[in-house]
Amino acid sequence: MSKFKKKNTEGTPAISTASLPDIVFMLLFFFMTATTMKDTDLKIENTLPKANQTAKLHKKEYVMYIYAGKPSERYRATLGGSDRIQLADKMASPSEIRNFIITERAQRNSEDEKYLTASLKIDKDVKMGLVGAIKLELRKIDQLKVNYTTAKGNPVE
Repeated sequence: MSKFKKKNTEGTPAISTASLPDIVFMLLFFFMTATTMKDTDLKIENTLPKANQTAKLHKKEYVMYIYAGKPSERYRATLGGSDRIQLADKMASPSEIRNFIITERAQRNSEDEKYLTASLKIDKDVKMGLVGAIKLELRKIDQLKVNYTTAKGNPVE
């Protein structure tokens, strides 16, 4: 008869490194899909007004952002201290909103035009005259879907 030896069970087995490239690839893929790039560099101060009854926009790819407020400290020397409009990454006047909307519409499919929404991110201290000028330009170009972006909170405070 043959003799069987009992294996020595002391020590822990080594960790297999065969699956390490797969794990690294999965982590890389996760961070590539989960990370978003910042769209615009905000050149204005934008303290949003508060509202207690808000709704969330679900399809952000159909949103065109129009910012309004005073230039931030960094740009105040060159742009002045009065209320300004920012479209994408550049400062604009109310008359330039028309070209901005036309450009945004041209970049999308004609079927998506009916879903496009102009989102106004307006500082709480902006004069109503500038807001009225923005709304007038949006009406002229027939952009009637308008959203006012707010922060959650009590508007009376």
